[in-house]
Amino acid sequence: MISYWEREALLQYDHLIIGSGIVGLSTAISLQEKYPKQRIAVLERGVLPTGASTKNAGFACIGSLTEILDDLTHLSEKEVVDLVERRRNGLATLRQRLGDEAIEYLECGSYEIIGERELPALEELERINTLLKPMLGQQAFSLCSEKRSDFGFASSFAKAMILNHCEGQIHTGKMMRALLDKARTVGVQVLTGVTVSRIEETEKQVNLVAYPSGKPTHQYQFVAPQVYICTNAFSKQFLPNLDLQPGRGQVLVTHPIPNLPFEGIFHFDEGYFYFRNHGKRVIFGGGRNLDFEGEQSTQLETTPLIMNALETHLRENILPNTPFEIDMRWAGVMGFGKTKVPIVKRHSERIAIGIRMGGMGVAIGSLIGAELASLG
Repeated sequence: MISYWEREALLQYDHLIIGSGIVGLSTAISLQEKYPKQRIAVLERGVLPTGASTKNAGFACIGSLTEILDDLTHLSEKEVVDLVERRRNGLATLRQRLGDEAIEYLECGSYEIIGERELPALEELERINTLLKPMLGQQAFSLCSEKRSDFGFASSFAKAMILNHCEGQIHTGKMMRALLDKARTVGVQVLTGVTVSRIEETEKQVNLVAYPSGKPTHQYQFVAPQVYICTNAFSKQFLPNLDLQPGRGQVLVTHPIPNLPFEGIFHFDEGYFYFRNHGKRVIFGGGRNLDFEGEQSTQLETTPLIMNALETHLRENILPNTPFEIDMRWAGVMGFGKTKVPIVKRHSERIAIGIRMGGMGVAIGSLIGAELASLG
């Protein structure tokens, strides 16, 4: 039951965004900067964002060599360059908006560990550097195999190493807190614990039928002339015909390791596995390629198959001579499709969508938010 006052003043907005992850908050901030006198709200079903925005490993990526080579099997060279540029520009937007100190951004580069199976990729390094250099203004990749012994990895694991000069790392939690603070500072209202169950578009407005999470019988109706869907992998509940599949990412973090032998961020197995240090801890995630079908899930839970694989890699390949203990485990859900190109478009006159980050939401999310706001 709602009152007249609530209906007239608390449930009506000029713009409503569904989803308070990186894309949703970035869209709201961009809209509020564009329309400073209009009322803008973000609706989030969880107490915290539900997808991958707060559950990633804190990588600020544009793509490793083997990832880009894989993208070239699905996209043209121009499309791949455009996609890498959008990731780079998205990171620049995020950093300019929040500041490097607030998000603990470090442009430290990243390392790709090349195993036996990926060795042929080294023959493509010069070609990819040539392809990307006009856009990046610098060489993206260089061999650094001499560092293998410095980091203490198992020799059978790291046959070669590549340094990506254009990537970095962030503190995911501080980034999201800074985005929330920025949104509220510019006047965006962020409402958590609100589950949107139905979208009804009329000639003059969009009605979002919603309820407090866990109380489906207590329904509200939010109203706005413009609505933006920013729920990434969860968006098929509203638009079932989208080219979109969830991809769960499972992550663990160790307790502090006194003699941790490496610092930096690392990828291997075509980017499906990734790890980094955070202080003296190791954050390690990935492995969905071990069970693509099983990991096409929106369930926020870990599985023995993936967790055992992560621990085995830590014990045998990454920290072969260093004891460690696991502190926490968690899972986030990313959005994928036939390609990694995001979907940013008008679904109808009053509804726009910005989804399918392809596992690169940290990098590209701020730019997608700006592009989505430009449709409003």
